[in-house]
Amino acid sequence: MITIYHNPRCSKSRATLKILEEKGIQPVIIEYLQTPPDAATLDGFLGKLGMEPRDLMRKGEAPYKELNLADETAHDSWDRAALIAAMVANPILIERPIVVNGEKIALGRPPENVLGIL
Repeated sequence: MITIYHNPRCSKSRATLKILEEKGIQPVIIEYLQTPPDAATLDGFLGKLGMEPRDLMRKGEAPYKELNLADETAHDSWDRAALIAAMVANPILIERPIVVNGEKIALGRPPENVLGIL
């Protein structure tokens, strides 16, 4: 089973979904803005992607600025768990799309990245 954490308003997310569909794959679609992954799931994604929380954050979004997430000196208040919690509470911060195929995972940026996990 392949799952895509999708935002239908995002062109990269739509393009990634189209690639999957062109391969004959009908993925489970999770519109993550309405149904965000929980902290444990997001932490697992980060581990499999080899990323830290800030690597998977959309830095141009309003909550990134409002929460002062760019302040690298605030490491005590923004440790890994706190950054993940911020993404769960503000899912617009999560880079998209994320495609999961069993134990394999890819970030669809660019959309062709998903081909490596099919």
